[in-house]
Amino acid sequence: MGASKSVPQKSIHEFTVKDIKGKNVDLSIYKGKVLLVVNVASKCGFTSTNYTQLSQLYNQFKDQGFEILAFPCNQFLKQEPGTSQEAQEFACIRFSAEYPIFQKVRVNGSNAAPVYKFLKASKGGFLSSSIKWNFTKFLVDKEGKVVRRYGSTTPPLSIKADIQKALREN
Repeated sequence: MGASKSVPQKSIHEFTVKDIKGKNVDLSIYKGKVLLVVNVASKCGFTSTNYTQLSQLYNQFKDQGFEILAFPCNQFLKQEPGTSQEAQEFACIRFSAEYPIFQKVRVNGSNAAPVYKFLKASKGGFLSSSIKWNFTKFLVDKEGKVVRRYGSTTPPLSIKADIQKALREN
């Protein structure tokens, strides 16, 4: 029932993604850090709460080895219609986002970004592994393994204890 195709990678650190300017970023630079990977959108009903709370989490834990990786996505009712740069400017100016915001990606379908295929294969969602909406969050441990998946309706501040636990481990 909606199972993800298996992916050979065993860690998020094995992937390369594009930064906001289109340059390759090897995710191995995040080895030893706890990550929260989020598909973001600027015109979603969850935008204000998520961006506000993501910035609060980042400011609280960034000096302890925590990083947020945000990937703009326009797959859900076209709620991220602009360019990758516009998505970054929106998050940084309106919500003081200081964490990395990467190029827009697809999170579902045959053209989904490989890193998202890995995330979904690691932790499926309710009834299927597909991403249901904007602001789906994946908590990744210091070894690059997905620890937990959270739906769009889960406010970022509600996962603070899970982040603290992941930061203490290893």
